[in-house]
Amino acid sequence: MPTPKITTVRQQIAWSYANLAMADAALGHAVDRYEKVHYAIRTKLYHGLVSGKMSFGSLYHDERLKMTMPQLCYYCGSDAHLAVDHLIPRIKGGADEADNLVWSCRACNSSKQGRDMLAWMTAKGQFPSVLLLRRYIKIVARYCEQHCYMDLDLAEIGAFELPFDLLLLPTRFPPLNELRRWVPPAG
Repeated sequence: MPTPKITTVRQQIAWSYANLAMADAALGHAVDRYEKVHYAIRTKLYHGLVSGKMSFGSLYHDERLKMTMPQLCYYCGSDAHLAVDHLIPRIKGGADEADNLVWSCRACNSSKQGRDMLAWMTAKGQFPSVLLLRRYIKIVARYCEQHCYMDLDLAEIGAFELPFDLLLLPTRFPPLNELRRWVPPAG
């Protein structure tokens, strides 16, 4: 499926999430290149999300993983001087809820400051881990659903004060050998 014409908030989020699912499936299959099945996953999920026949996964699974994964900085993998960080900062309107909270080392927390996670990582030239990005996209989708933004034209959304930049949602991903499912321990 070639890149669809993206005009609405729903399409932007769905295309990013569908590409993420494709990458996650390929990483799970431990392959070097995307295969037909991975493209089929992307296509089916995208069309399902846009039509409303499918929904974004629950954050429950992500929360369960957060409790069972090693306590490491979600950004760099350090286990030193950990604190809790808001993916979408409170100062920008991010929720003060567990879904929006991740472990962060002092260095990453200081570097990120009050910036949105994706804006900060983009500025650093880094791509988030698949599991971190999955959590982030779900938070963005939930926010847009709660505020009835999903069916707005992307050109109209600029009139609203969003705590994140929808256009930063990745629609193209690095090669599979550069992606990581989870942040590896530092060191």
